[in-house]
Amino acid sequence: MVAQLEVSGVELRFGGVNALRDVSFSVEAGSIHAIIGPNGAGKTSLLNCISGVYRPQKGGIAFEGRDILGLPPYERTKLGIARTFQNIALFKGMTVLDNLLIGRHVHQHTGVLSGGWYYGRGEREEIAQRERVEDIVDFLEIQAIRSKIVGTLAYGLQKRVELARALALEPRVLLLDEPMAGMNAEEKEDLARFILDVNGERGTTLVMIEHDMGVVMDISHRICVLNFGEKIGDGTPAEIQANPHVQAAYLGRDEGVPVR
Repeated sequence: MVAQLEVSGVELRFGGVNALRDVSFSVEAGSIHAIIGPNGAGKTSLLNCISGVYRPQKGGIAFEGRDILGLPPYERTKLGIARTFQNIALFKGMTVLDNLLIGRHVHQHTGVLSGGWYYGRGEREEIAQRERVEDIVDFLEIQAIRSKIVGTLAYGLQKRVELARALALEPRVLLLDEPMAGMNAEEKEDLARFILDVNGERGTTLVMIEHDMGVVMDISHRICVLNFGEKIGDGTPAEIQANPHVQAAYLGRDEGVPVR
């Protein structure tokens, strides 16, 4: 397998607070790579470094062999990195379809004049973009809400719409920040199925922050564990479950006491 995303020795500080300290890991193409850790471990800060919201003071980040540390967020999006947010960041006064069409902005090339006249090239591009959006609507089974105002939808459906908008960017790497936070068991089961489909059917690499350890262990290929800004584990789900440092961070167990 080829490393599609490489994080090397990343350090991020806010004044005297070390949010990340010498964090390194790699994400293989076509994998689901989870990032876990207690609250305040630096998980979202790490995603913000990858997406370009934060710029670390030290270290490097490479996407498909290219150094992206100096690129702004929109340039990283153009390269194929998309994300969802811990707190839903949709345009809640707009319809589901309009939100998804906004997600197609990096693939739109028509100028203001031809787009405004809606003729010729502008018309053809609009039709093509809507076809792509309708494909995502079908894929995530949100046909029944496609014309509804996002702010009127249940929380679980809004989370699915946010995933849909990220997919509209056609990412090669998709960053998911707590996609199942606040969901009930049925909603989590549905979203876990869609995440597996995004990975398996569309071949998208996923980097996912998630607190539900049952979901993480079931669907992840590899897991990176953070605690107080430091990496304390990196491996398969089975390796992480057996890691004494991870057990101590999550359960408060003395690392010198054997697990029974």
